[in-house]
This record gives sequence, C-alpha cells and structure tokens, in this order.
Amino acid sequence: MGVEAGAQAARSRALAVLRIRSRALAVALLPAAVAVVLLAGGSTGHLVGSGWHTARWAVTCVAVLVLLAAGGIALVVARSRPAVSPTVAIAEESAPDLYRMVRDLADRLDVPAPSAIALTPDCDSWLEDRTHPAHGPPPREHRDELTSGLRGPHRRASAAPVLVIGSPFLWWMRVGELRAVLAPVVAGTGPSAHPDIAAARRFIRGLDAAVAVASAPNRGPLSRAVLSGVGKVARMLLSSCREHASEMERGVAAAAAERAQAVDYGLRIVAQEQVGLAYAGWDRLLTRVALPAWRMGRWPSRLDAGVVAALTELSRRDRLAEGFTSRLGERPACDLLEEPGAVDEAASLLAARLFHGGPAEAGPDWAPVGWQEYPEEVVDRKWRTDAARLHRVLDTLGVRRPNTRTDGPTLSRVLDHLSTRDDSASTADERTTSGDAASAAVERTAPEDPASAVAERTAPGDAASAVVERTSPGDSASAANRRTTPGNATPAADEQTAPETPAPAAGERRAPEQPTPAPDPTRAPTPQAPPAPALQDEAAPAPAHEDEAAPEDETGARFEADAEAGFDADADADADADADAEAGLDADADTEDPADTERSAALAAGLTAELAREESAAPPSPAAPAPDTALWDDGALPLFPLQPPRSPRELLADHVTAMVCCAAMDTAGATPGLDWLDGPTLLVNGERAADLTPRVLSLIEEGDPAPLKAWLIESGIRPEKPVRLV
Repeated sequence: MGVEAGAQAARSRALAVLRIRSRALAVALLPAAVAVVLLAGGSTGHLVGSGWHTARWAVTCVAVLVLLAAGGIALVVARSRPAVSPTVAIAEESAPDLYRMVRDLADRLDVPAPSAIALTPDCDSWLEDRTHPAHGPPPREHRDELTSGLRGPHRRASAAPVLVIGSPFLWWMRVGELRAVLAPVVAGTGPSAHPDIAAARRFIRGLDAAVAVASAPNRGPLSRAVLSGVGKVARMLLSSCREHASEMERGVAAAAAERAQAVDYGLRIVAQEQVGLAYAGWDRLLTRVALPAWRMGRWPSRLDAGVVAALTELSRRDRLAEGFTSRLGERPACDLLEEPGAVDEAASLLAARLFHGGPAEAGPDWAPVGWQEYPEEVVDRKWRTDAARLHRVLDTLGVRRPNTRTDGPTLSRVLDHLSTRDDSASTADERTTSGDAASAAVERTAPEDPASAVAERTAPGDAASAVVERTSPGDSASAANRRTTPGNATPAADEQTAPETPAPAAGERRAPEQPTPAPDPTRAPTPQAPPAPALQDEAAPAPAHEDEAAPEDETGARFEADAEAGFDADADADADADADAEAGLDADADTEDPADTERSAALAAGLTAELAREESAAPPSPAAPAPDTALWDDGALPLFPLQPPRSPRELLADHVTAMVCCAAMDTAGATPGLDWLDGPTLLVNGERAADLTPRVLSLIEEGDPAPLKAWLIESGIRPEKPVRLV
C-alpha cells in the first residue's frame, strides 16, 4: 500500500514544527556565535581597540547568560513528564485473544502493532505515546514504508504507541463491531512511526509539560520567578506551533482513515451507531445511577455490565432501539478478556476517581456494591440519611412536632411546616391567610348548608384540579379566584391569599384573568412542551390519568437526538425541567424566578449549610496512587466532575422526596428500586412512582400540599406515622 496523501501532509507539517524548534535553537546560539567571532578577531589582531574589547566582554557575558537560560529551559522541557491519560493496563497474559485480534488487525492494515493495550472508563479510543523515559522501558524500533530509508544515526527510533480502548465498548459491542471500530485507530500507528512526526510530537508534548510545571502551585519565590520565565518561553513556542500541530494531527487522522477503508468498512458504519448508543447509556448510568452511590461512599463494581442492562432496558421501552437487542446473541467483546469481572471492577473504581474524586482503594467508607444490593445498600440508605438531615435542620429552625405524643420523625411535620395553605386552622381568618381561600369563603357565605360546603371543598383536593391551579404560580390571588365559586368570592379572601402582593396590584391582575380560560390547555400534554434531554418522563411508565403521553415515535426521535448530542451533563436540572413540564408550569417563569416560599427558602438554606458542614468534617481521601495511575497527577480529583454543586432548591426537593419515600416504605409497604435509566426509584405496589416529583415541587415552590396529600391518600401512605431514619 502506498503512502497516503494525509501522511505526506502530516510529515510536511511536522517538518514545520521542527523548523520552529531549530529557529529557537539558533536564536539561543546567536549571541554565542557573535562572541566567538569577536574573541577570534581579537586573538588574530584584527578586532583591536578599547571599543572592540568592551564589546567582546559584553557580548560574551550576554552569550553566557543566554546559553544558561536556554540550557535551563531545555532541561525543564526534557525532564518534564508529559501528561498520560489514566487507564487500566491490560497485560497480554490477561487478554491474549484481544492482543491477537489487534495484531491481526495491524497485519491486515500493514502497520506496526500497538506496543500495549489499556482501558479507559470512557466511550472513546485513541493511540497514546508513552516513550518518555518516565513512562516505561526504552522504545523499540518499528519500520514501514514511511520510515524505510529515512532513519539515520541521528534519528531516534520511535516505539509504537499504546492502544487505549473505552471499557464500555468491550461490554456492549460484539467482537466484529469492536474490530471495525478499532481499525482506523490502529491504522494511526503507521504515520505515528514516522521519525519526523514522532519528533514533532515529542517537542510539543515537552513544551506542554513545561507549561504545566511552570504553572504548578506551592513553590518558593525564587523557583516561581525562574519557572515563570520558562513558562513564557514555552507558551510562545506552543503558540507558534499550534496551527502546524493541529494540521499535522488532521493529516495523521486522514491517513489512518484512508488506510482503514479496506477493512470491515460496511460493518464499521453499523458499529458507529453502537458507539453513540454506548455513549448515551454510559452517560446516563454515571449521572443517574453511579453518582448517588458515590455520594453515599459506595462505588458500583460492575459499571460496564450496567451499560448493557441500561441499553437493554432502553430497547424494551423504545421501539427504535428494538433491533439493538437482536445482536446480543453474538459473542461480546468482553469475552476476549480472561477475567472480565476483575477488569470491570478496576475500570469502575477508576471511573469513580475520575468523575467523583474517590479514593484509590476500597475501604470502610469507600466500599464496592453490586447491582443486587444497590436498592438496599444505596437507595434506602440515601433516602433515610437525607430524611434524617432534613429533620435535624427542622430542629435547628425550632419547628415543633405536630403531634407531641409522637417521638419519631413524621412526614406531617414537613408538610405542615412547608404548607402555606393549611385548611385545618381554628379560625376563618387563619384559613384565608394560610389555607384554602375557596373553602374559607364557602364556609363564611353558606354556614347553614354544610353539605354544599363539603361538596364545594372537594374540587380543590382533586389532584387534577391541583395541577390546573398551578398554571400561574406567580399569581396566587388569581389561582384562589379561579377555585372560589364566583357568587361566593370576596375581595378580602382573594387579597389574603397572596400576602406578598399589595391589594390594588392583585385586583388589577385579577380583572383581566377571570374570563380567560388559562388552565384548560394544561390538562393534556401539548406538542409544544419542551422534550426532556435525559428521557426521564418519556422513558418511565405514564401515570394512569395521563393517557395522552408522548407517543413512541416522538420518544425514539428524542432519544436519537440525545444520543448524537451525548446528553446534557446537568441531569438534575433536566429532571426539574421534566417535572415542571409534566405539571403544566410556565417554563419561562420557573426559569427566571422559582416561586419558593419563605419557609422553603429558609429550610433550603439550612440544608445547604448542614451539608457543607458534613462535607468539611469528613476525613480527607487517601492520596495513594492506583496501580496504573503513577504516571498521572491525581492531586486535582475529580478530573471530570459530572455535575455542578446542587442548588438549595434542588437539595430541598431531594430531601423532601426522600422523606416521602421513607414514609411510603415504613407505612405503605413500598420498596426501593433501581431503574437503569433513571437511578433510584420508589416502587409502590410493584410500580414505579413516576408522578411524585411535580407534587413535591408544588409543596416547596408554592406551599400547596394538596397534590402531594392526594397522592399520599391514593397510595395509602400515612404521613402522621413515625419513620425509621439512620
């Protein structure tokens, strides 16, 4: 096979990078060359006189300083250790079939075989040069048509790079699919073996490592001053090489793709679909399933096997993914490993370190957990821990227990504290201020007809009516006016329902809203509702009263778009948006300013402070390096944090939901469960409680407990009963 055009372009760009290195060396040697000329002229009697004598000594001093500075910079560049990706090393003894497949692929491509194979906890594959002396033994020589006849005594022999494979690929892909995906990656060893390309890459990696050394903190004043100069020179050289280096890498990639076209081309097109699907399942598994366990001090030991379960569950729910399960009967790529369970465990621990910052080894506070024990060991413990923290903050705020005869914590305490519409007050004024304005108005206007009052008070308690009432969360007065019978409504009741809004302003908003049928469009989902990037609502079973849920074709289309985009990393914000869309909230109003009540804001602030104290009091994680992490700096873990810190509103919603789940488990026989696509879930009568989140948001944002209380009654949960906490 002839030399590809991309390889020639890459070599020309590599020579441009090397010319920049030569120019930098020439600039460093120029003062020394001038000093040599002046010294030689003085010794031969040509350049004599006081002026030449002064210039000779001045130039000589400058040359010595420049040579010392250049030598120091070159020493830092040469001794700086280039960055190496954190991986799990796979020895040939532990995966002979995998090494055999890669070597056979290299022979078919007529390129050098990779020197080693490693796994990374990510959905990507690449070649990595580890020929630096700090990375291992001296490099060995490889030859192909690019390097033949070009290597001389001054050329440095380049070792084949290490092949890094994404661990989810081994478990989800079949053997043929993995070979097709790795073909263009392995083909890159040919251009990488060219001495000019290898030298240019070493120069760029050395400059990058020097910049990292110069930017390292915790150094003395003298070292910091010296290294700052080294960093400036290295950055200047990197800036000069940036365009040539990027074009060189594009040429290498083009040459590898051109060479790999003749190997499994048709199968590679199909395998690329599995790459996107594996990425989507891996991202979903990390953010929804692994992250709650990591926060509890547990790390799932079979993450890669969980990818298969998650994507299989997706194929069961989504008709567009049904064809993906038909290929599961073929041989999986993980069979190429002698001990796939041990490799999966090592990759899972490394993923916990990279994405969460966990310790390098298992311990009492950092123990592995299997998928069978996940509901009891993680979900149940997480909910009870959050519920206990919620009641500790309530104690700090001085919130009394609703039943003094009950010693244990109850859900009623949380509901009563967060509710600003309490219909059980002792007087009519208290009912109209903090309870249901419609019921209070009915009781005042028609006290002689209790049956009629009871009939009119039943409507606001209905869950569907409560959802409709939340159409305008920012206008409590209008919501109360819609719930109240027109003939019985009084201005005083309407004004007292929204204490934060002045009476004239509430009246001005109320007048145009009475004839407008605003709540009607929210009774059924509309096509204009924003789709959820994380698939939480459409993937879950729809509630019984919502028969007009998203059709299967829309669900599949949304998943296909999400798989191409790689999913949004902010899964918590997506879940909140899904819940708001399901409940019929105004997206713009909720985004600008959530309608949190004063009590919920204070409780959320207390939870944030309590959680910060717990994290600061926790002992620091041990910094012992893992077996294959001695080559990379683990002082700034996590390297790839999955999510930003949760907001106070999200913390409060999580803690209230945890308290509801604890009450459901202790009083209604509910059980914790694991959903492969959505993480921890509550199972009530064997079915997933998918409609709990919008009801909790109604409580904490508007102080309206009616939707949640209706759900509790429907599920048979008794909020007045004490629950068990940790």
